[in-house]
Amino acid sequence: MSDATVRRSNWTAWAAFWTALAGLLLMPIPLFIGLILGGGLSIVAAVFAVIALLKGLARSGAGIAPVVFAAIFIALTWAGISAGGGVIW
Repeated sequence: MSDATVRRSNWTAWAAFWTALAGLLLMPIPLFIGLILGGGLSIVAAVFAVIALLKGLARSGAGIAPVVFAAIFIALTWAGISAGGGVIW
């Protein structure tokens, strides 16, 4: 197989996607558990998303779609935490 036929995957983009999704799902847990788990995972996902975005732009935009969804999940997690998710019962 030549390099043109091999499909390259941006694994950091998928790591950002799944980490952000896990953070979004864990954020509503009350008594600061969701704040620590969901907020912590969303910060890790944001780091993965920046790395994946830079890698994707270096590959002419390959693998950007999971990063976009990860950014949406991160924004929803931070908005939920700002509204009291993970803190109040």
